[in-house]
Amino acid sequence: MAPAARTPEPAAAAAGTVADAVRGNWVDRRAPAFARPYLRLSRADRPIGTWLLLLPCWWGVGLSAAAWGWRLADLWIVVGCGLGAWLMRGAGCTWNDITDRHIDAAVARTRSRPIPSGQVSVAQAAAWMVAQALVAFAILLTFNNAAITLGVASLGLVAIYPFAKRFTWWPQIFLGLAFNWGALLAWTAQSGSLRWPAILLYLAGIAWTLFYDTIYAHQDKEDDALIGVKSTARLFGARTRGWLQGFLVAAVVLMSAAAALALVPGGNPLALVLGLAGAWGFGVHLWWQLARLDIDDNDTCLRLFRSNRDAGLIPALFLAAAVLA
Repeated sequence: MAPAARTPEPAAAAAGTVADAVRGNWVDRRAPAFARPYLRLSRADRPIGTWLLLLPCWWGVGLSAAAWGWRLADLWIVVGCGLGAWLMRGAGCTWNDITDRHIDAAVARTRSRPIPSGQVSVAQAAAWMVAQALVAFAILLTFNNAAITLGVASLGLVAIYPFAKRFTWWPQIFLGLAFNWGALLAWTAQSGSLRWPAILLYLAGIAWTLFYDTIYAHQDKEDDALIGVKSTARLFGARTRGWLQGFLVAAVVLMSAAAALALVPGGNPLALVLGLAGAWGFGVHLWWQLARLDIDDNDTCLRLFRSNRDAGLIPALFLAAAVLA
């Protein structure tokens, strides 16, 4: 039986805001009133998810360009991935909110979201999801055929993810499979074909997702236990730190291997050093997060989760420098 919905928190319900949104965000302050519920469905008031979807794309195009050479047309891949990440993250989050509306109504952090709080209907949310996906598809069509095929193939992962927490203790794997697909797509859009460095980069991103989304899931572990939702946070419990150390090492080793496999054949030692430095700088940031983690402090978990934008930018910037080396 679906959990009984709770009344939204008075302050959030009265303002129409979402409890876990960034305070003072542009949607609440500047967006037209009619557009706010739809932008909230897209998480425009919480930009971290767009960054986490976009950054593996930039890793992919950066590593490929460093290995195969930069072209002016690659600028469109960088920009197109940015636009596509915003749109597909929005479409995916809207789909997630449609499928999770009863669960969201029973969790303190999420019951102020647009559907459970009554800001939009399910039909309105579905129309908004389709609109975002169609615009993203139009952008995808500007890439090469191999990248288009990969983009279409990712839709299955997007569709499955919201249901994963109902049947597996590892829903973060499904999130990682979906959120890091851009590493494969952007590499292929730049180089024309899929190769092993992109696959290793993709696997590194999945390990990273397991790291940051386990931290994120600790915010909801008590509510999740009450309503029967599964997560790695609940699975690991007090052993979380050890698991996160493993994900950290896996992410750094896989990213380093991707950089070496892509850049060693080019014979440019500076590009290789920069690629490896990006991977290890990324690892240092994850270690910094781990040193500050308190799995029982929701504010700390949210702050560390959001800091992964900076973590992911480190290899992106080093790969950009490798392109210029």
